[in-house]
Amino acid sequence: MVPRSAFRYRPPMNMLARPPERLAVEMVFDVVCPWCWIGLRRLTRTLALRPDLAVDLVFQPFLLNPDMPARGMAHADYIQRKFGGEDRARRLHAAIAEVGRAEGLTFRFERILRTPPTVDAHRLVRFAARDDRAAQVVEALFTAHFAEARDIGDRVTLVQIAVETGLDAHGAAAFLASGEDTEAVLVENLRSHRLGINGVPCFVVAGRHAIAGAQEPEVLERLLDVAAMEQAGAL
Repeated sequence: MVPRSAFRYRPPMNMLARPPERLAVEMVFDVVCPWCWIGLRRLTRTLALRPDLAVDLVFQPFLLNPDMPARGMAHADYIQRKFGGEDRARRLHAAIAEVGRAEGLTFRFERILRTPPTVDAHRLVRFAARDDRAAQVVEALFTAHFAEARDIGDRVTLVQIAVETGLDAHGAAAFLASGEDTEAVLVENLRSHRLGINGVPCFVVAGRHAIAGAQEPEVLERLLDVAAMEQAGAL
């Protein structure tokens, strides 16, 4: 059975402490969504503040541009289609970059030349999950696209990212060339839409509690608390 794109957050061990509650958290995202990078960073900060919780983080694909051509498109054309022009896009990007700086993230929208399709990138995340490296690969994909303006729709670039995150180059290249998990990504994307998710990031905790947007850590922490208390009461 192919593993899901999961990352297990393991809190520091204390032999005298009560075992932490285990929570399943799904992050529905796309790698070309800047708010998803911010949302992941805020979730990571939240988990670092809560060593009493053990979270199994699963990355679920959401295709923002399902009709994107296989070779992607010029970023300028994409901006025109999505935002109606460069002026509006520049204002939005400036606002996102400012929020990103507060989270320690660097956005260089002006350097991006092409907007890629993201199915292969999501496939790589699933491949990385086999070695418990999904979170590292997701972070590397965000960095490559938004900070380094690398083409994450290109399989050579994806193999480079795989190697940079400790994965085997030949294994990653063979996996991407095989087309394996393409259908799984498309099915998971369809599932997200059928669940009523129409924007990302979206966080689903314990399969029951969902919240959309790059929420502040305080908001995410409250959601985790509600789910943990509910789960503990059900035991």
